[in-house]
Amino acid sequence: MELRQLEIFQALAGELNFTRAAARVNCVQSNVTTQIRALETELGVPLFERLGRRVRLSDAGQRLLPYADQVLRLLREARGIASGSLEPSGRLSIASPESVVTYHLPQVLRRFQRKFPQVELSLLPLFSALVPQQMARGEIDFAFLIGDLVEQGNLVVEDLASEPMALIAAPKHRLAGRKSVRADDLRNETFLLTERGCAYRVKFENALAAQGLILLNILEFDSVEAIKQCVALGMGLAVLPRITVSAELAKGSLISLPWPGPDLTMATQVVWHKQKWISPAMAAFLGVVREVIPKRSLANSRAHKLLA
Repeated sequence: MELRQLEIFQALAGELNFTRAAARVNCVQSNVTTQIRALETELGVPLFERLGRRVRLSDAGQRLLPYADQVLRLLREARGIASGSLEPSGRLSIASPESVVTYHLPQVLRRFQRKFPQVELSLLPLFSALVPQQMARGEIDFAFLIGDLVEQGNLVVEDLASEPMALIAAPKHRLAGRKSVRADDLRNETFLLTERGCAYRVKFENALAAQGLILLNILEFDSVEAIKQCVALGMGLAVLPRITVSAELAKGSLISLPWPGPDLTMATQVVWHKQKWISPAMAAFLGVVREVIPKRSLANSRAHKLLA
C-alpha cells in the first residue's frame, strides 16, 4: 500500500467522481482507475461500488477512509515538523450536541476561522456512547458534551462552563406561580425530554427516582428547539440547559419553575483522546475554545485524565 494510492483513494472518496478526483490529485483519470484497482487487489476487497456512472464507497471503503485520513494527516504534520514551518492546517472533526453547537460554538468557529483559515472544520452529530470508539479510530478530534464526569478510559476531559438546568413550563401551566415545585407535584405531568442516555435527562430522572417518582408520561424529541416550542404550547414540562431557554424566559414565552430538589447543574466539557498527538491545529482550536466559552462559576472546575 503506497501513500500515493491513499491520496488517490481519499480524493475519490471525497469527490465520488473519477474526473474530479484526478484533477484534485493532479493526474490523469486513467491513473486514478489504475491505482484504485491496484489498492483493491492488494486488500482483496472492492473499495467503491460502480453503478453506471455513479460511484460510491463500499462498506470496506467506508472502514478504510478514516485510517487513510489519519495517515495522510500525520504525514503532512510530520513534513511540517521536519521543515520547522508547521502552521495550523488540515482538517479537524468535532462532534457536538445541538445545544453546544447552537449556543456555544458559533463564536468559537467564527474566531477560529478568522485566525486559522487553513484549517478545515467538520461538525458531526454527537452520539455520546460512541465517542471513545470514534476517538480511538481517529474519526473525531474533539467532542463537546454537557454532563458530569465522563467515566470512560483513555480520554482527557476539560470542564469549560457551568450549565444550570431549568425546569420549564408554559406561562399558564397549573404550576406557574408556585414558590416551590417538588417531585410529588410532577406525578401526573407529561414530560418532553431529549433522547434516552442524554446526561441531563438521566440526572433529572435519577433525582426524581430518589424521591420515589418514576416518570411515565414521556414524549421523546431529538431537537431542543422542538421541545421548547411544544412546551410553550402547553404540551408538558421539560428540563433543559438554562442557556438554551434564556431568550424565551426573558420574553416570557416560557417560565422556569422553582426546583428545590437535588442540584441539576452540569458542565459543558471538551473531550479528546489522551494518546492523540496534539497537532498545531488541535492546539489552536483548544486555545480559541478556552478564550471564548466563558468559565461561568464552575463548582468543580477541573481538567483530568481518565485512565483505562
